[in-house]
Amino acid sequence: MITSTRSSAGELSATAARHLLLHMTPNGSLGPEGEDLFVVRRGEGPYVEDADGRRYIDGLSGLYCCQLGYSYGPEFAEAAEKQLRELCYSPLWTGSAHPAAIELAERLSRIAPVDIEHTFFSGGGAEAVETAWKIARRHHALNGEPGRTKAIARRGAYHGLTIGALSLTDDPGLTDPYGPPAIDTRFVSNTSRFGLAPEFADDTAFTAHLLAELEAEILAERPETIAMLIAEPVQNRGGCITPPQGYWQGLRALADRYGFLLVADEVITAFGRVGEWFGGDLYGARPDMVTVAKGITAGYAPMGATLVSTQVAEVINRPGAVLNHGYTFAGHPLSAAIALRNLEIMERDRILDNVRGLQDNLANRMTALTDLRIVGDVRGAGFFYSCELVGDLDGGGFSDRARADLIVGLIPRRLREAGLLARVYNRSAPLVQIAPPLISDRALLDRIAAIVAGTLAEASARL
Repeated sequence: MITSTRSSAGELSATAARHLLLHMTPNGSLGPEGEDLFVVRRGEGPYVEDADGRRYIDGLSGLYCCQLGYSYGPEFAEAAEKQLRELCYSPLWTGSAHPAAIELAERLSRIAPVDIEHTFFSGGGAEAVETAWKIARRHHALNGEPGRTKAIARRGAYHGLTIGALSLTDDPGLTDPYGPPAIDTRFVSNTSRFGLAPEFADDTAFTAHLLAELEAEILAERPETIAMLIAEPVQNRGGCITPPQGYWQGLRALADRYGFLLVADEVITAFGRVGEWFGGDLYGARPDMVTVAKGITAGYAPMGATLVSTQVAEVINRPGAVLNHGYTFAGHPLSAAIALRNLEIMERDRILDNVRGLQDNLANRMTALTDLRIVGDVRGAGFFYSCELVGDLDGGGFSDRARADLIVGLIPRRLREAGLLARVYNRSAPLVQIAPPLISDRALLDRIAAIVAGTLAEASARL
C-alpha cells in the first residue's frame, strides 16, 4: 500500500501550497505554507478525519458523492481487486467492450426511468452533460433537423465546468472568464418561489406561470432551433430548489409539442439522494436522457454516464450512423466493477428505505429553522436541504459588513468548530446546504440539524 511520506498536517499543507492547484479555489490566497488548507486523511461511517486527527460529520457526502459514507472500503477493495486481476483496462471504442461495462449498462436499465434503456459512459458529470448535448445534436441531424442548435437551461443552474457544460451553466463568475459560450443557450426561470407573489404558493398557478414563460421563450427563439432543455429534478445551485406539482409533466408535453429533447441532470439527485433511484421519479419526470455521476460509485471511483431513451437510441443507432464521440477512460473496468458493487450494496442494505424512513424527520427539523430571523426559506427533499439566508438590509440582503462577518466568517467557522462539514454559499443568495451520507441514522441527522440551528441562531443574534 502506498502512503504519504509526510505525516503531519503542516508538512502536507506546505507541500500542497508548493505543488497542488486546488479546484474552485483562490490558490494564490492560501498561506505560503498552506496554513488555510483543510486536509482530510481518512473516513469512517459518516465521518471524516483531518490530518490533525479531528473528526467531522461529513454533512455534504464529500461533494454529493459518498452515499454510503466511508466504511464499505473492504467490499469495494474486493470488487476492485477481482476486476484488476482479471482486466485492468479496455476501451469502449470502435466496436470493443468489456463485461463490467456491459453488465452495468444492463443493471442501470433496470432501475432507470421508463423507456431509458441505453448507457453511454464517461468520466464524470460534466462529460455526461456534454455527451447529452452531442447526442441531442446528432439525433436531430439524423432526423433531418440540423438547425436545432440551441439549448434551454434554467437561471442559476450549474451543469459542469467543461467548456460545453459551462455554456449551460448560469453563473457569470464561472462563465465570463472564458469568453463566448460554446453552446447557444437561453435561460428561463428556475422553480424557486421564495420572494415571489403570494399567488405562486399554489402549485397549479406556479406551474402554469413557469410553463407559459418557457413556451414563450421557445416560440420567440423558434421551436425548430431548439435541440434540448436540461434541468435538475432538484436544482442544486440556488439551494435545493424543488419543482411544483405538474412541472415535469409540463416539460414533457412541451418537448413533445415542439420536438426538442428533455434532459434530466441527475448528477447529484440520482442514486438515493432524494429517496428514489432517480430524483425525477419523485416528480413524475419522463426525460429523453438522464445524466449521472457522483453517487453511481458512491465516491469509490470516478464515473459518469448518460442514460438514453429507446426513442433517441433508435435514431442514433440507425444503420450507417456513427456517434463520433468518446472518452479514453469511459466505462473503465475498475469504475464499472465498483459501480456494480455499489448498486448491490444499496439494494442489500436497503439504503433507499433508510432515506424514505427518515426524510420526514429531517424535513421537520430543517423547516423549523425558518423560525430564526436569518433564515428566509428552507427547501429540499430526501437527504438534501438548503437554508436561504436573509440579512440586515431591506429586501433581505446583506450589507458588505454583515456578509463578511457572518457568511464568510462566523457561519462556516462555527459549523467547522462544531464538527460539521456543510456548504456555505457566499453569493447573491447566501445559503447553508447539507447532503449527508444516505447511511445516516436519526440521531446523526438530528445532530446535523442541531448544529445548523445553533450556528444560525448565533448569526441571527448578530444581525
